[in-house]
Amino acid sequence: MRRSETRVLKASSYLERAMTRQILLSIVFGLSFSGTLRAQAPAALSAPVTLGPYEYETKPDHEAFRAFNPRKAPAPGPLLLQPGDRLAICGDSITEQKMYSRIIESYLTACVPQLQVTVRQYGWSGEKTDGFLRRMDQDCLTFKPTVATLAYGMNDSRYRPFDVTNGRWYADHYTAIVRRFKEHGVRVVVGSPGCAGKIAAWVDSRAGTLDQHNNHLCALRDIAIGVAEQEGARFADIFWPMYQAHVFAPGQHHAASEHPYEVVGKDGIHPGWAGHVVMAWAFLRALGLDGNLGTITVDFASGKATASEGHAVESFLAGKLTLVSSRYPFCARGEVDSDQSLRSGMTLVPFAEDLNRFVLRATGTASGTYRVQWGAASREYSAEELARGVSLAVDFPDNPFCEAFDKVDAAVAAKQAFETTQVKKAFHSREGQADFPKVVAETEAQRAPLAEAVAKAMVPITHTIEVKQINLSRAESKTPPR
Repeated sequence: MRRSETRVLKASSYLERAMTRQILLSIVFGLSFSGTLRAQAPAALSAPVTLGPYEYETKPDHEAFRAFNPRKAPAPGPLLLQPGDRLAICGDSITEQKMYSRIIESYLTACVPQLQVTVRQYGWSGEKTDGFLRRMDQDCLTFKPTVATLAYGMNDSRYRPFDVTNGRWYADHYTAIVRRFKEHGVRVVVGSPGCAGKIAAWVDSRAGTLDQHNNHLCALRDIAIGVAEQEGARFADIFWPMYQAHVFAPGQHHAASEHPYEVVGKDGIHPGWAGHVVMAWAFLRALGLDGNLGTITVDFASGKATASEGHAVESFLAGKLTLVSSRYPFCARGEVDSDQSLRSGMTLVPFAEDLNRFVLRATGTASGTYRVQWGAASREYSAEELARGVSLAVDFPDNPFCEAFDKVDAAVAAKQAFETTQVKKAFHSREGQADFPKVVAETEAQRAPLAEAVAKAMVPITHTIEVKQINLSRAESKTPPR
């Protein structure tokens, strides 16, 4: 090949490579430019961002609350329960204490028997949301619940300061539980964790201060609100009322070093009876119960007496009223200043006002003072107080219903104790793993008489209320009420 031809071929090769580079650059530029146009074009299908509301709970003016900014909890809705519901009470060791679960079941059995709700408790010590998610199909859904309450978060906090990753972990697992229930047509109440009164000394991986742990629990509470709202479930706020009781109750109940008042329990994690009243109150309100357990009205002017559903007037004569009641008030007794007392727990939250309204109202009376005798106890009221209505359940902690109520509660306690054994020891035994249906059948045969005993403990109560004037003004002494 001649030298001139070689130069021509080289030039042609250079030209081809240059043209190729130009074409590639044009393609890249065109793609970049079109990409820029697409990036700059408005997203026609983008949904608008909803801003707010941004609402917080009202905080008491106290040093213990300065580090907390809890989200405002949703208000309780209308009645969630339906006649014949099967309620599953699910949670960790605090549920396995069988205290708030017992209060709930005793209340549903004795105070609203017309709903005929049956209950099972599924508490499991040390459990987090992932643990219940793994076992809920076998242990719980086997029995076809229609309503479920959930109380998780204490162990999910891992007893350390809050971090976003753990918050997301909690939200994901709580959401998965709620959705699994919803797939089976179960109505759900999502409960927050409670608060801590002390650092959990038995947890080796614990870290941080008590305030940091409580802030973590408060954050999980707020996350639980979000889960409930997102999934269309109810929410039961345990943390915020319990933390307030933890701060204020010792002073209100004359606590001293030798006689402490520990709402969250002696170990700072597992509440006593007073603390469990707070939990039961939160769940019962979230279930939408209205607390109207009975209103008895006597009109001295007409000589007539009436009573609301569940109570029948048998006779009314000369201020003495005899009734037959198939519906009980919640009977809470014990020392007012003891953290192991249901009656004391009633002072920590408005349980009586919200859930235990058993009212006597007397009209047509002359002004003056009246003695109300109910069972072995009596109290004095003014005519004005009687006309407004007085709370018999609060003013008469010892009343004609107590003995029968105690029998209901004892039957509930025996049944729930067996349910822990049934689930933890039988269902998860080698026999249960080998032949689960057989173990279910065998243990259900043992449970059946315990459940029947709860129903049989509910019997009608005949009781008498006597209203008698004990002093008259001179001007009125000639015209006593009829």
